Amino acid sequence: MGKKYNWAILGCGKIARKFSNDLKLLPNANLYAAASRDLKKAEDFASENGFEKAYGSYEEMVADPNVDAVYVATPHSHHHEHAMLCLNHKKAVLCEKAFALNKNEAEEMMACAKKNNTFLMEAFWTMFQPSFKKAMEIVKSGELGKLKVVRSDFAFNALFDENKRLYNVKLGGGSLLDIGIYPVFAALTSLGKPEIIKTFADFASTGSEESISMIFKYKDGQMANLTSSFAAFSPTQTEYWFEKGYMVLNPKWHAPTNITVWKDGGEIQTFPSEHKEGFGYQYEAAHVMECLDAGKIESNKMPWQMSLDLMETLDRVRIDAGIFFPDHDKSMFF
Repeated sequence: MGKKYNWAILGCGKIARKFSNDLKLLPNANLYAAASRDLKKAEDFASENGFEKAYGSYEEMVADPNVDAVYVATPHSHHHEHAMLCLNHKKAVLCEKAFALNKNEAEEMMACAKKNNTFLMEAFWTMFQPSFKKAMEIVKSGELGKLKVVRSDFAFNALFDENKRLYNVKLGGGSLLDIGIYPVFAALTSLGKPEIIKTFADFASTGSEESISMIFKYKDGQMANLTSSFAAFSPTQTEYWFEKGYMVLNPKWHAPTNITVWKDGGEIQTFPSEHKEGFGYQYEAAHVMECLDAGKIESNKMPWQMSLDLMETLDRVRIDAGIFFPDHDKSMFF
C-alpha cells in the first residue's frame, strides 16, 4: 500500500454520501474533510459519515494544506468553477460527471491541471466496475463477431418539481447530462464517436429537457439507439448486438451488475458480478490513489481524451436537440 491520502468532499449531497461510504473500504483513504456553503450541513455530513473536519466554504477547505484529494460533487453547472478552485490550490480532483457543461469548460479544466501539474479525472464510476470491464473484454475479443448495434437506456420518474436541480436549466438540468450521459458513454466506449447524430427531445415547462432519444450512425453502418428520461421508468440496461450473438449488461447496467451473453448456436451464459461490498464507488477512488502514487496527473483508464470525446458528443446532441444553458454556452453556441 502506498501513502495514505486525506480526502475531502466538496458538495455534501446524496452521491457524496455514497462515495464517502465506499471510501471507508479503502485502507489508504482517510476521510478528512467535508465542505459545503452551509457550515451546519457540512458539520452534519462530517459527523454522519466520519470525516475529521467540516468547512462552511470551499475556499477554506482548499486552503487546508492537509487535503490531498477532493471529490467534487456539486451540480454540473459548478464543476468547472470548483475543479478550477481545487486545481489552483494543487489539490487532486475527482470530478463528478457530467465533467462540465460543455467541451470548452472541460478543456479549461485540463489546461489548469497541466499548468498546476495536478491530477484531474472525471468520476465516471462505470468505467471501473468489474462487470463493465468484463463486457469491454468481450467486445474487444471478437468472439461474437463485429459489434453492429448498441441499445442503452436510463430512465426514472422524477416527478416534476420546478424547484428541483433536475429541472433547473441554470444548474444544467435535464435528463441528458444527469443520466443520458450513461447511454452516450456506452456508445462511445464500444463504437467510438459517431458520424451522424439525430435526436428527439421533449421539454418541461422550466425549459429543461425531460426526455431524449438519440440515434448515432457510424461510417461502417454501426448504430446506437440511446434514451434517457425523467418521465418514466426503464430497465436501465445496455444491449450489444453482434454478428454472431448478443450481450446484455443487465439492470442497473451502469452500477455493479451481471452480464448475459448468447452466441449463435449456443446456450445463454450469465457472468455473475464480482462486486462484493459497498455501492461501487471505491474502484474509481482506488484508481485515483494509484495514479497519485505513480505521480500521474491524468488517468490511463479514464483519460482526458475520453472526457473530451464525451463532452463533444454531448454538445453535438444538445445542438441537434435544441438544449442550451444560456449562462454557459454563449462562447460555444451563440
